[in-house]
Amino acid sequence: MKWTDIHEIATELYKKFPNQDPLALRFTDLHRRVRELPAFDDDPKHSNEKILEAIQMAWLEERD
Repeated sequence: MKWTDIHEIATELYKKFPNQDPLALRFTDLHRRVRELPAFDDDPKHSNEKILEAIQMAWLEERD
């Protein structure tokens, strides 16, 4: 997975952390959790606030 795989990342985060409120996470923690996903293999420096916010919103949609 790459940073641009927003929905796939969100799905994997939801599977791994089903009880987590995505809005309660700081972006630094979200960044770390994405990097720790087994299928994630992108450069950590290629993310930005816009991408992290998109992941957060997709994860919220996945949860609801």
